[in-house]
Amino acid sequence: MSSSRALLDIVKKQKAGVPLGICSVCSANRFVLESALEFGLAKGLPVLIEATSNQVNQYGGYTGMEPEDFRDLVLELAEKVGFPTDQLLLGGDHLGPNPWRNEPAEAALEKGCAMVFAYAAAGYTKIHLDASMHLGGDPGKGERALDTAVVAERTAQLAQAAERGYAERLKDAPSAEPPVYVIGSEVPVPGGTQSDHEELSITKPEDFRTTVELTREAFLRQGLEQAWERVIAVVVQPGVEFGDQEIHLYEREKAQALTEELKHHPNLVFEAHSTDYQLPCCLQQMVQDGLAILKVGPELTFALREALFALQHIEEELAFKIPGELSHLRETVERVMLAEPKNWQPYYKGTEEELRYLRQFGLSDRIRYYWSHPKVAMAVDRLLANLRGLEIPLPLLYQYFPELALRVQAGWVENSPEALVKSRIARVYEKYLLATQP
Repeated sequence: MSSSRALLDIVKKQKAGVPLGICSVCSANRFVLESALEFGLAKGLPVLIEATSNQVNQYGGYTGMEPEDFRDLVLELAEKVGFPTDQLLLGGDHLGPNPWRNEPAEAALEKGCAMVFAYAAAGYTKIHLDASMHLGGDPGKGERALDTAVVAERTAQLAQAAERGYAERLKDAPSAEPPVYVIGSEVPVPGGTQSDHEELSITKPEDFRTTVELTREAFLRQGLEQAWERVIAVVVQPGVEFGDQEIHLYEREKAQALTEELKHHPNLVFEAHSTDYQLPCCLQQMVQDGLAILKVGPELTFALREALFALQHIEEELAFKIPGELSHLRETVERVMLAEPKNWQPYYKGTEEELRYLRQFGLSDRIRYYWSHPKVAMAVDRLLANLRGLEIPLPLLYQYFPELALRVQAGWVENSPEALVKSRIARVYEKYLLATQP
């Protein structure tokens, strides 16, 4: 895997007035990851892939993977597509006590530190340290934000654990370079909004400034001077978010006070979360304004869902050519989501019909948690197998993949279900490429 030089170069060029940025792929889905690596290979660009604290942690997360497992998965996919590993960056997103935030603070922090240690020991080079959430026993939970000084002190504890993890990494990889750090957190907390109508509060310049000052002081108290020099970005809320059916687009004039403040911090850029579904011009303005690291996740699996559902329509149209059973993918996904509602029920509100619609099409894309379910995965495999032996007729490509039909005709995209899925996902990467490469 590469060092963090690509990220340091972005910071350096941003501060020199070059609006360079990078897209951060936050997903554990194989189609999404393969598509990202193939796109990066075609464009000759580094690829940044991040796992979140809920997806991947020392207990397996909801993917069942520990940091080493996720690293090995990405390396395996990189080898499969021929992507050079020296251009591959691995990161950890929202690393800290968040998965255990309802436990007593001391226990939650201990587990958060263990997770950060595991990520750094596994060779992840970009570490987002997030201690912004209330933990069990913290005063003011549900009433006000956690005190910034407490957040800073806990962030330094997490950094201490990451540095220990890096020291452990050096035993097996003496030439490994130290990780770089991102601090701070967006509003709302990880997981996104639960309502389309929640009011977004853009980070105030003074709050950003206080976060930097107090976190620096906490690092220095812990003897982490060298680690502080590797803090490259701060997560802020620039007014960007999405809900089930609504997208809050970037409005640079509203974030101007915040982005102007960044000019007074010569070694920092901003990291923006939940940039999914932004217009290309909005993403471009964000990078120009110093929001150099753009996180995207649900939009990628939303594109995956679009492609799989489109393929199911094609499968049904070609049923007369398919000797075996059809996949019944949408019906299978719906049954599984109803039987196991924990990953969507807290986020969707409405009548039964509205809930059915949101499960299938909501922008927050809670369906993404179900693609790895054995029954759903089996249906996807059947869908792909049913279409793999057929050449999908052009009329159906124009109907269900209109943006790819010409590319298939020209021979730029293979006429196979897998290639169509990954090419649909790559449309999202094309949008970020336009924004991040001046």
